[in-house]
Amino acid sequence: MPAPSTADAIIRRSPRVFRFFRWYVRHYLARGFHALRISRTGPMPDLPDRPVIVVLNHASWWDPLVAIALTSDLPGHRVHYAPIESIGLAQYPFFERLGFFGIDTSTRSGAARFLRTGLAVLERPEVMLWITAQGAFVDPRDRPIRLRPGIGHLAHRLSDSVVWTLAIEYPFWNDRCPEALLRFGRPIAISDGSTARPREWTSAIERSLEESQDALAAEARRRDPDAFSVLIGGTAGVGGVYDGWRRMRAWLGGRKFRSEHAIRAAESTDDREFHVIDGRNTFE
Repeated sequence: MPAPSTADAIIRRSPRVFRFFRWYVRHYLARGFHALRISRTGPMPDLPDRPVIVVLNHASWWDPLVAIALTSDLPGHRVHYAPIESIGLAQYPFFERLGFFGIDTSTRSGAARFLRTGLAVLERPEVMLWITAQGAFVDPRDRPIRLRPGIGHLAHRLSDSVVWTLAIEYPFWNDRCPEALLRFGRPIAISDGSTARPREWTSAIERSLEESQDALAAEARRRDPDAFSVLIGGTAGVGGVYDGWRRMRAWLGGRKFRSEHAIRAAESTDDREFHVIDGRNTFE
């Protein structure tokens, strides 16, 4: 058994608790979203045998749960950590068992703890550190991207590591539930972080994240499911009386019921097919 790292002494992470919670989260997301999808132009990365930092935009409360669910689809064995506001950790202390560590971003001591713990976590090559570096909820279409300076100071102190940016947004397409869309950006290799100033690292990460968010926004506007791979299939249909009526019509007509709102077969009185394409209603 490998010797415990400094991070293990700081964070009471439990692999068993993490695996159970991830299983729960994947089922929870399936109930809350039509699907969790990842862009085919920014797919799951091939992870190197060295520490990885994932910097993602902070679109909503769902972000940490989506990140936890995503870890089951990553190649190889990885150990996951993430900073969280100390107030949030006080409300949900079991998050520490998942690999979260509390920081206070409003104080110098909090910034120092972020660097100290982040560096300790990244001592091990199998570690992934997930950071919502905007520090607050930000609309995914807001520009320019602005990240907290701590991420640049962390990169400045690292060597033989990789930063990967991850864009997330949650648009409504044609179903009752929203989509959860993901896209990885280009990797930023850090061989010796001291060769660039902290602000230069922050700017490079901001550019990579903004490029990925712009590409994801364009794909989200096109509403093309074929541009994405499905990681978790979720809830389809409108539900309630509306879907009950559709289900009965399909049964009476000897047709298979399809819960997706995007394609509704032969529901009009003249047996023409009704489609929703890019938000436009069309008949055939």
